[in-house]
Amino acid sequence: MRYEAPPQSIWRGLALLTLSAFLFATMGVFIRQASHTVNNETIVFFRNLTGSLMLLPLLAIHGTALLKTQVFHKHLWRSVVGLAAMYGFFYAIAELPLASAMVFTYSSPVFIPLIAWLFLKEQITARMMFAAGLGMVGVLMICRPDLAGMGFISVVGMSASLLAAMAFVTVRALSGSEPTTRIVLYFSLISVCISAIPMLWAWRALSLHEYAWVLGAGVLATFSQLAMSRAYSLAPAGRIGPAAYLAIVFAGLWAWLLWDELPETLAVAGIVIIFLATLMCLDSPLFWRKITRRKGTLAAR
Repeated sequence: MRYEAPPQSIWRGLALLTLSAFLFATMGVFIRQASHTVNNETIVFFRNLTGSLMLLPLLAIHGTALLKTQVFHKHLWRSVVGLAAMYGFFYAIAELPLASAMVFTYSSPVFIPLIAWLFLKEQITARMMFAAGLGMVGVLMICRPDLAGMGFISVVGMSASLLAAMAFVTVRALSGSEPTTRIVLYFSLISVCISAIPMLWAWRALSLHEYAWVLGAGVLATFSQLAMSRAYSLAPAGRIGPAAYLAIVFAGLWAWLLWDELPETLAVAGIVIIFLATLMCLDSPLFWRKITRRKGTLAAR
């Protein structure tokens, strides 16, 4: 039976990508805690192993037919760039404060419209590019990565961001012929196989406390991945991508709740800018028609 792509919906895609951002920010908290005593190779491996184990019941339900695909090369590419981005992202979390790590790795929406235009031939508008740039300004206002965090770590973080953008756009390309479950399942299976290689020399026994952090991170990451894959199957990457900036907001909220880090005035302004950028990226005729009508009503008054 031929897979049919789901009906497109900007608003549903935005909602799911927002949920994905929240789960991913929460995962960052778990990764940050685990990184105090667990090396990066082990954290990445268990994140992928947990995801694979969670998704294996799908094979029991749907059988091996779920793995049948004519675009394995796209799944492989999505997995390789996504896994490379994961290594960089987790390294940044281990070396930087959570919010600063999110700045470097969640700036991927800046690259998404351009990559979607180059590889998927999706339309790119001046408003979409402006929204992405505006969102990046908001991110920097919130987190303000200090100069001590620049250099090699920032290069790793921004490289991870570019790789993540490539992975997101590849998910969009896959969603036309592949169901969300297959996309995430292939990513988990391929990633766990590749990330198992470093475990030949990086493995050591973990404590129950460490297992809780790494396995919890894997669970959150898997649900985040499912929500993200579904989101990009419902809407063009370039139009909802800036919503991923909300992960920075969620990370800031976690930092406040867990470590009593209150946002400064500049950070609050950055949050407002991010929400404005997210609304702009919708590029919805109905949304802009409502705004225009409201302006006309106010002018009439």
